[in-house]
Amino acid sequence: MKKILITGGAGFVGSHLCERLLNEGNDIICLDNYFTGSKQNVVHLLDNPYFELVRHDITHPYFAEVDEIYNLACPASPVHYQYNPIKTIKTSVLGAVNMLGLAKRVNAKILQASTSEVYGDPKVHPQKEDYWGNVNPIGIRSCYDEGKRCAETLFMDYHIQNEVAIKIIRIFNTYGPNMNPSDGRVVSNFIMQALRGEDITIFGDGLQTRSFQYVDDLVEGMIRMMNSEPEFLGPVNLGNPNEFTMLELAETVIKLTGSSSKLIFMPLPKDDPKQRQPDISLAKDKLNGWQPNIQLETGLIKTIDYFKTKL
Repeated sequence: MKKILITGGAGFVGSHLCERLLNEGNDIICLDNYFTGSKQNVVHLLDNPYFELVRHDITHPYFAEVDEIYNLACPASPVHYQYNPIKTIKTSVLGAVNMLGLAKRVNAKILQASTSEVYGDPKVHPQKEDYWGNVNPIGIRSCYDEGKRCAETLFMDYHIQNEVAIKIIRIFNTYGPNMNPSDGRVVSNFIMQALRGEDITIFGDGLQTRSFQYVDDLVEGMIRMMNSEPEFLGPVNLGNPNEFTMLELAETVIKLTGSSSKLIFMPLPKDDPKQRQPDISLAKDKLNGWQPNIQLETGLIKTIDYFKTKL
């Protein structure tokens, strides 16, 4: 049994990770300040004596004896991270400093949940880990993009200077149950609009692309990365390389929900990436052949069923 700290553990991805690691026989501390996370996501775990839920903001230090840390805490959708951009970048930067300091003190291995947003609006397609990105440092998305980029720097420097055992993953668009219905992400937006019979909002011409990963595939990749060879630090892309336009996603959601929703078009937000697709060859090589198993329609059906319970 390992004692594992998961920051942002009551969030969308964190709650799935908590449940999986708890079911594998570990002792879990779930840390969350509930800015975007929800107790509802983990309430069914509270009866387990090896699950502990703590309200805490990682911009302040936290102390516990643990073997591993998964650092997930940070709002990840534009609606939420742009609501308080200073708080967002503090969560990424000060949160990384505090969690790395904890890992150093207790000799824990620590994984940073970074993001495909570090590639910005990429000029290289698909994106490989050695691409340095095309990021606007003073744009409306910068609080998230640059916060995550700085966190990666901190992780690498703590490893080089203090020999902290680190792992860095870059997460591409992920969806599934426990998503916040009003988080402003494209999958949740489209599904909720379709279920309510509202017009589906497409920004720009709808030809911009994303690659959508079901949450169970991500969690599998995260655990494999934490357990990978010590010398493999990352960063490593975790995403589904199948690429879809926003129009294709909207049409699929309409088909699966049986909705009568129509498509309406709105101006594209500033700095919105036109293409996003991971090259996952490194993950396949280093993480025992990891690759996504759940394809878009299968995952969307599970997600739609979840959102129906939230109407």
